[in-house]
Amino acid sequence: MATNAPLAGRRVVVSASGVAAAYAGRLLRVLGAETILIEPPGGTALRREPPFLGRSGVSALFACMAAGARSFVCDLETERGRVGADALLGTSDIFIDDTPPAERERRGIDQAGIAGRHRHLVHVSVLPFGAAGPKAGWKAEEINLLHASGEGNLLPNGLSHELFPGRPPVKIYGNFASLQGGIAAALGGLAALWDHAAVGGQFVDIATQDAAVAVGAFAVQRFGDGSVEHRATRSFRYGGVLPCADGHVEVLTLEDHQWKALVELMERPAWALDPVLDDPLERSRRGADINARVRDWTRSRRVADLVARGQTLGVPIAKYNSPAEILADPHEQARGLFAPVAIDGVGSLAMLIAPFHFGGQPLALDRGPPALGEYQERMPPVRAAPVLAAGV
Repeated sequence: MATNAPLAGRRVVVSASGVAAAYAGRLLRVLGAETILIEPPGGTALRREPPFLGRSGVSALFACMAAGARSFVCDLETERGRVGADALLGTSDIFIDDTPPAERERRGIDQAGIAGRHRHLVHVSVLPFGAAGPKAGWKAEEINLLHASGEGNLLPNGLSHELFPGRPPVKIYGNFASLQGGIAAALGGLAALWDHAAVGGQFVDIATQDAAVAVGAFAVQRFGDGSVEHRATRSFRYGGVLPCADGHVEVLTLEDHQWKALVELMERPAWALDPVLDDPLERSRRGADINARVRDWTRSRRVADLVARGQTLGVPIAKYNSPAEILADPHEQARGLFAPVAIDGVGSLAMLIAPFHFGGQPLALDRGPPALGEYQERMPPVRAAPVLAAGV
């Protein structure tokens, strides 16, 4: 474990059938907490989620979400399982759970039950629509959450919509909304832990829809000025995704000095020097024409040349990278964004460790995902409820 891990000595228990709860536990793990997955007999559904790593049968998603954790098989439908879970929770600081509300009391992990038996515990609930409200009992998959948050209605936009105007609303690849829920859950748990000395254990209610709405809140806020965003109109008037001779770049010039830098990058073409374009409102009105001219210019240029000179001039410009290019990029390597992690039956693979530094250094993962039930023999004795200092 890295020496800059601020949660070293803390224990987090995670009951996760979905990505949001699992990712919350993963984030707390890289911050140093011992993270233990409570899994039903046969393991969490995440273990069976494709795609799989080669022919190993190991889920790539589970390998990423559970890296560094331990596995404790515990059947909460039985009295023995509930006693085992209680013993584990009695030694823990944070409990993260995505069990559907209707099943919680039967399994002994409802809000009132946890608060009554484990007054010290920070109990983080992570559900698609939260633990309170008329949709609290609703189930949802990633595609439901993305569209329920409004983001799906706005995709594709910009160049994608221009190229494929008849394409229906789409889903961002992967688990975008669920990952936002996981980030909110981790932050909520940390906030309650910070306040533990003053108030003790707390119940933290996370709705993944809320977290995803917050990401696209600007579109919702614009209802206040009478604007209804749509994928056909939701784009910057000029700039955005630009095709090049060997790939694509993203350019965004919201400020006057950035526009002027873009004009310099294009070597001051006559059309861009028209005094009428000094007015940002007029540039917006002529956005389609400006973009057509800029795209004509970038199509014959190489990505690396545009990015290098554009950054020197002060143009907000970057290359659209493939995953392989990100892994090989010297910047990501210098920051330690990825590191080799050993996965049983697969070997060592580069894995995203954490999207942040702590103490000025990258964090670390000391192992891959756990074998099912590998923590059974290490079940710790019950200890007294922890006393946490303020600010820890």
